[in-house]
Amino acid sequence: MKRNWPLGSYGLSIVLAVLFVLSWVVQTWAGWMKFAAEEASKGQVPEFFGKSGYVYEWLGATFENWQSEFLQLLTFVILTAYLIHKGSHESKDSDLEVEERLKRIEEKLDNMAAAK
Repeated sequence: MKRNWPLGSYGLSIVLAVLFVLSWVVQTWAGWMKFAAEEASKGQVPEFFGKSGYVYEWLGATFENWQSEFLQLLTFVILTAYLIHKGSHESKDSDLEVEERLKRIEEKLDNMAAAK
């Protein structure tokens, strides 16, 4: 049975995109509810656009989240690329140890073959 929806090939991207949009919608709704309550407590009518509209708070909150996440991720990627921690998956020391072990094993096998 052939599927029209490429969930098998692009499932991760689709799920992450849906979660991203869903979280953004929830952030927008929750922020609007808070903004509307604050405006109502001041006796003002909440507006989405305009001089004191919600759109500015929404953009600020969105870019604060993106900035903190991207800066954190970028910092981690750059530091991981240039710095190592002995024994970690990112460091080359474990690869060197494996190569040394393989060389010792090869030498032992060559010695055993020569002794026969």
